[in-house]
Amino acid sequence: MGVISPIETLFLKSHHRLLQPRDYSYPVVLNNTRGHFANFPRNSFSSSSLGSCSVEFPLRSNPISQNGKSSYHWRIYVSESDTNEMYHKKVSIMETLKQANSYIPHAILSSTILALLYPPSFTWFKPRYFVPGLGFMMFAVGINSNERDFLEALKRPDAIFAGYIGQYLIKPLLGYIFGLIAVSLFNLPTSIGAGIMLVSCVSGAQLSNYTTFLTDPSLAPLSIVMTSVSTATAVLVTPMLSLLLIGKKLPVDVIGMISSILQVVVTPIAAGLLLNRLFPRLSNAIKPFLPALTVIDMGCCIGAPLALNIDSILSPFGATILFLVVTFHLLAFVAGYFFTGFFFSKAPDVKALQRTISYETGMQSSLLALALATKFFQDPLVGVPPAISTVVMSLMGVSLVTIWKNRKE
Repeated sequence: MGVISPIETLFLKSHHRLLQPRDYSYPVVLNNTRGHFANFPRNSFSSSSLGSCSVEFPLRSNPISQNGKSSYHWRIYVSESDTNEMYHKKVSIMETLKQANSYIPHAILSSTILALLYPPSFTWFKPRYFVPGLGFMMFAVGINSNERDFLEALKRPDAIFAGYIGQYLIKPLLGYIFGLIAVSLFNLPTSIGAGIMLVSCVSGAQLSNYTTFLTDPSLAPLSIVMTSVSTATAVLVTPMLSLLLIGKKLPVDVIGMISSILQVVVTPIAAGLLLNRLFPRLSNAIKPFLPALTVIDMGCCIGAPLALNIDSILSPFGATILFLVVTFHLLAFVAGYFFTGFFFSKAPDVKALQRTISYETGMQSSLLALALATKFFQDPLVGVPPAISTVVMSLMGVSLVTIWKNRKE
């Protein structure tokens, strides 16, 4: 068998490339020969010519005698079967990581059950971790987007306004109706009705941006703009709605709201966009791992509020409140979907837009409502609907992701 130079082995170790015609000529040192070389003829890399050269796998390099010493020019023996096995294993791992988003419903359901059965499993995830947790999801959206997507989103003011109507008109009307039903029909304490209304008064949830990204990636920037606008104006709208629906004006910290937008939305997305632009290789290297990390992150963000408020959720009114909150969010998702379909029936991407505004209408910032309930209401029962809403809207949102993605495929 001929001794093959290191350069030539780069071509010989790949069976696919070996069979392709090449326009080059490399010297090959023959066995037990010093100073004699044989050239592969130009344009003659075919299976027949390879047979005459007796090339086989695994490739081997025989020692070359120089100055009385023997040395190996290449000592790594490459087996074609081993190479293919390693390649397919690597591809399999990467595909599993990329498809981790399909396990989001399972992760949320598992974290919900675990939080109910064993609350200490999530009580370590304190409220101060919620902002970084949500910010990480926005970073995952940003790194998979580019600045042109956001510029295009700003060219659709009608869609942005429709999302605003869904968040601050349709949802508060539903919240007011279900608050009255809770008190008058189910004879629940007034504080429970106030808690349901409070959920409907707050801005959109950042989780809606991520669910839109999973279903319709091209509209994720539009969803982010919608949520940012509703969050920015919440300093005015939320106090007015709470006064109108609940009868108590809740002051909202303007500086804190702006800081929340910067930490949860603007900074993570900007970081993802810049990483994509300035360091594309690094960006491409970490992208496959983001879905799996996001699933873990989302599980913590859902399980923690449930575990931290377990006593209120397991109160005597828990089952009734759960039914009311589920129905409230379900109707909000449905109303947002059909409202958009009616007013944007001629839009070329009407179905994608319906899904996006449905997420925006059905998912509110229940964590903000929980924080307001804890800070401004003495009765702890006011915080029960927001705590349940955090889990319910997340489960319903990711369930819709699964349903709509399967229909698209």
